[in-house]
Amino acid sequence: MNPPTGPPQASPDSPPELAEHLTSTTDPALQSLLRTAPSRPYTPSPTAWEDLVLYFLLPDRFSNALEQHRDIPTTQQRTPPYTPSAAGSVLRPPNSAQKWRDAGARFVGGTLAGVRSKLGYLSRLGVGGVWLGPVLKQVRGLETYHGYGVQDFLAVESRLGTREELREVVREAHRVGICVVLDVILNHAGDVFAYEKERPVYDGREYKVKGWYDARRKAEIAFGRGEVGKVKGVYPDGAVWPVELQDPSCWTRKGRIRDWDKAPEYLEGDFFGLKALSLGAHAVDKFVPTPTLKALVEVYKFWIAYADLDGLRIDTVKHMGHGPTRYFTSCIKEFAQALGKDNFLMVGEIAGAGAFETVEVTGLDAALGIGHMQEALWKVPKGLEDPSKYFSLFRNAPYKEKGSGPWFRNKIVTMIDDHDQIWRLTSKGRFCSDPVGQKLICAALALNLCTLGIPCIYYGTEQGFDGAGGSGSQGHHSDQYIREAMFGGEFGAFRTRDVHFFLEDSEIYRFIANIVKLRSEHIALRRGRQFLREVSSTGIRWGYPKIKGQRRRGIVAWSRVFNEVELLCAISTDPDKATVAWVEVDPRMSAEGSTLGCLYPGGDDVTVQRRGGRAMVKLIVEAGKFVVYGQSSHVAVSSKI
Repeated sequence: MNPPTGPPQASPDSPPELAEHLTSTTDPALQSLLRTAPSRPYTPSPTAWEDLVLYFLLPDRFSNALEQHRDIPTTQQRTPPYTPSAAGSVLRPPNSAQKWRDAGARFVGGTLAGVRSKLGYLSRLGVGGVWLGPVLKQVRGLETYHGYGVQDFLAVESRLGTREELREVVREAHRVGICVVLDVILNHAGDVFAYEKERPVYDGREYKVKGWYDARRKAEIAFGRGEVGKVKGVYPDGAVWPVELQDPSCWTRKGRIRDWDKAPEYLEGDFFGLKALSLGAHAVDKFVPTPTLKALVEVYKFWIAYADLDGLRIDTVKHMGHGPTRYFTSCIKEFAQALGKDNFLMVGEIAGAGAFETVEVTGLDAALGIGHMQEALWKVPKGLEDPSKYFSLFRNAPYKEKGSGPWFRNKIVTMIDDHDQIWRLTSKGRFCSDPVGQKLICAALALNLCTLGIPCIYYGTEQGFDGAGGSGSQGHHSDQYIREAMFGGEFGAFRTRDVHFFLEDSEIYRFIANIVKLRSEHIALRRGRQFLREVSSTGIRWGYPKIKGQRRRGIVAWSRVFNEVELLCAISTDPDKATVAWVEVDPRMSAEGSTLGCLYPGGDDVTVQRRGGRAMVKLIVEAGKFVVYGQSSHVAVSSKI
C-alpha cells in the first residue's frame, strides 16, 4: 500500500563483532564499524518522505508480542482482543482504578520484539515509516518509560530488549517496505547526578555537584571522569556512559529552567530533572563544537551504521541551540550520504515560536507540527476554528512567502495526536476524548492525510484511543493518560487491563488503510499544491467557511493540484447529519458539463456547472465523513477492504 518511492532494498552485512558492553566511542570495534560502513550495502532512502505515512509509537506502550493476533505464533498468544464491553472495567472493583493509574506512571512491558511482531499490522494499515520512540538505556531506579532520560547512549534499555533486537526490528521493517526513524536525545541525559543544593533553579551561575548517582540512586560517586574509574561496579548502572560524557565540562550544571522562552536560560538550564549537556554556543557563525557534541555525533553515527536507520527525530531542538543543531545535522547527513542514504530524514521537535527559522538555519529536513499546527488539525474538523487558520499554515512553493512562517509540503510532520500535546498544557486527552471527536475522527484523519505535510499517526489513533482517565493527580502527570498500552497489560486504553487493541476490522483502521491506498495511487494527494475552496449554500453567495456561533457544521473543501490534475477533497464537520454545499473547482481543469467521479468512498459522479464565471459542483457529505472527486477516468477506491 506504500507508494513507489524507492522502498528499502538492502540490509547491511553483519557489522564487525562488537563487545557485549560498549563504554567509549573510541572502542576499536565501534570505530571499525564506522570506518568500513561506507563500503557495505545499506538501505537507500525513500525518494520523498511526504509520499509516506509515518506512525509514532512508544516501545514500552506498544506491544509485548503476546497478543492473540494473526502475526503471533499460537503458542505465544496470551492476551485476548478488546471488546467494547470491557471499557471502564478498571473503574469498578475497589482500588482497581488507582492501580491502573499507578501502572501508567511506570514501565508496563512493551518490547522491541513486540514492535517486530506488529510490522504486518502496520504494513496492512499502510504505514511507510515507523517513528520509534527512544530505546536507549534509562537511569536505573527511575520509571522514565518514555525513553527521554538516557543514562547510557551506547546501550539499549534492557526492559525493551537488546541492540541486536533493535537491528532485527529495522531489518524486518525494511523487508516489508517500512522505514525506521529513531527518536534521539542530545540536549540532555537522564537524572544522572545530584547537585549539592536540592532542586536548584536557573539563575545564570554554575552549581556545585555532589556526585554521580550509583545503581542504588545514591550520589556517592565523585563527579568527574577520572573519579568514576576508581570505583568498582559503576558500570552499567552508575554515572553516565559513554565515558566521554563523564568530564564535568560536558554539563552546564545550571539548575532547572523556570522561563522556557528566555535565552540563555532555556539553552543552558536543565529540562526538569534531566541534566543539560554542554553542546556549544547558540550562534551558527564560527561555531566550535564541544567534546560533548563530538561524542554524541559518534554515538548516533554508530546507531545508524549498526541498525541501518533511515532517519532521526531529534528531541528538544529548541533547547540545543542553532549552532549545535546545525553541526550535528551536517555531520549526520554527510555520514548517511556516505552510506547511500541520500534522503536521510532529520526531524526536529521545536516547541514554541521559531520552528520555521530553526529548520531554515540548521538544515533540518522538517519540524514536528506539535503547536499551532496540531491545534488547528484538532479544531477545524470539530468546527471550532476557521479552516483558513489551518490552510494558511502552508505554502505551495519553497520560494513563496519565504521567512514568513508557512510550511512547504515536506518541511513539517503533521499529526492529530501525540505523546505530549504541548498546546493543551495540563488538561490533555486525544482527539476522541469527547463524544464529538469520536464522531469526527475520520474527518480529522482525512484532513491530516490529504493535506500538505508529512502525515503521521500516533499509535492508538487508528483504534480511537481517547487518552482519557485523568488530568493529573499526585504522582500522575496528565501526559501518562495519552500514552496508553496497545497490548493492554496493567494500563490498557479505555480504562482496561489485559486486553489488546490490534483490531484490523475496526472502522478507523480500515478508513486509514483506504485513504493511504488512495494517496499511493494519486500523486496529487501526496505532492500536489493545495487550495482551500470557497463554498456556498445557494451557488450565488460565496465565501470561505467561517465559524458562526460556537461551532461550525458544514463542508470544508480543498483541492490538491498536480500536473494540471485537480482532486477535490471535502470533509463534513457535522457529527450528526449529512451536509450539502456548492464547492468551487478550477475552471481551467473542469469544463462546464464535464463530470467528476467519486474516487472515495465511491458513488455518483457530479457535474460541473458555471455561474457568473465560477465553476462549481454540488457535494453531499455524510456526517463526519470524507469524499474525494476527480476526473472520471480515475478508478474509485472502495470504502471496504
